[in-house]
Amino acid sequence: MKAGIRTLIASSAVLALALQATAGISPADAARLGNDLTPLGGEKAGNAAGTIPAWNGGITEAPAGYRPGMHHPDPFAGETPLFTITGANADQYASQLGAGHLALLKTYPSYKMPVYPSHRTASVPQRVYDATKANATTANLTDGGNGISGSIVGVPFPIPQAGVEVIWNHLTRYRGVAARRSVAQAAPQRNGSYTLVELEEEFFFNYARSDVTEAGLDNVLLYFRQAVVAPARLAGSILLVHDTLDQVKEKRRAWLYNAGQRRVRQAPSIEYDNPGTASDGMRTSDQLDMFNGAPDRYEWTLVGKKEMYVPYNSYKLHSNSLKVADILKPLHINQDVTRYELHRVWVVDAVLKPGTSHIYSRRTFYVDEDSWQILAVDQYDGRGQLWRISEAHCINYYDALTFWATLEVHTDLIAGRYLTIGLDNENKMYEFGLTRSPQDYTPARLRQEGVR
Repeated sequence: MKAGIRTLIASSAVLALALQATAGISPADAARLGNDLTPLGGEKAGNAAGTIPAWNGGITEAPAGYRPGMHHPDPFAGETPLFTITGANADQYASQLGAGHLALLKTYPSYKMPVYPSHRTASVPQRVYDATKANATTANLTDGGNGISGSIVGVPFPIPQAGVEVIWNHLTRYRGVAARRSVAQAAPQRNGSYTLVELEEEFFFNYARSDVTEAGLDNVLLYFRQAVVAPARLAGSILLVHDTLDQVKEKRRAWLYNAGQRRVRQAPSIEYDNPGTASDGMRTSDQLDMFNGAPDRYEWTLVGKKEMYVPYNSYKLHSNSLKVADILKPLHINQDVTRYELHRVWVVDAVLKPGTSHIYSRRTFYVDEDSWQILAVDQYDGRGQLWRISEAHCINYYDALTFWATLEVHTDLIAGRYLTIGLDNENKMYEFGLTRSPQDYTPARLRQEGVR
């Protein structure tokens, strides 16, 4: 364990004990939101070295020339890297890199991290800021941290006192209300060959609705619909999920439309370490969106906050001027089209509880202070050896005021392969203006929509 991490663990050990269902923070602490802290709880000021700027509201308007439906133009297209981290100079930057990035740099001579000037672009609508401030004094952990109460629309714990509170902030962070996306997924072989799995997905974030109340949630965080479009052997199946807030109290509900049988049935377990959809065994169900689902199988430690080089403002990787073939390469994606910046992140360490099971015995999460988006994860196998590294390459979708991944990359050091989720360069852009309700996501509606 690196000395810097040991120091952070020692300095914040008391925070790891705060799992009891206590009331939210004091009104005096909540008053910091929007003052010395951002409305979502990040440090508003930049760092002492001047390498992290102050947060000034993020991007709140689309650039000139942007029209809905476009791939989002890069606000920083004219910038060039300040420097590039490679395996040869990685030790120089080790204190600001996670174990996973260090391993990638040392394992693959072709892997590199182009580092650009830092821009704190994350923003959400004002109603989410207002809700977060209200939640700060009322939000509670329930059921030993497996659920939350006293929170709606905004993040529940903008000034977190425990690791699981940071994870709840990620799970409830704002991603619009209703969105549709058409994306591709690929798991290249070691030689770079791949088959694209084309997906059409809808998200309806029940928790973020402007008209929702906590009582009206019915324990549903979000509704999710995923249709496989290609390849032909998989096409036609449709998955419907009701993602519950407390999944220990009430398991995630899921149904599957089988194109061959033309019928809807209860889906098998889509949770924890069950394989993800068409992922060739390269990710678990709870790795989608970097982490989702119930937190009950891990002990969560809030290690502290740290300045780290992380993927950020990845507009180049998002561009429709690239083809999928420009991105997917042997062993790892084309790192020439990535962008890394120095940001403050919350470090959360999760260790598997005795008596429970998961293929990952330990997971270390690096969570953006400005958006509560998980930016990177280091995952360890049952022997305690680093196994898989996950990255979320994010942008501000300024047409919806949400900071979210444009591409997830999950790299398996043992297999020498990786999985990408969210390739949209040759697809139509996300649509955030949908009008949806819970009635649009029922098994009966799924049966009506199913086509061979």
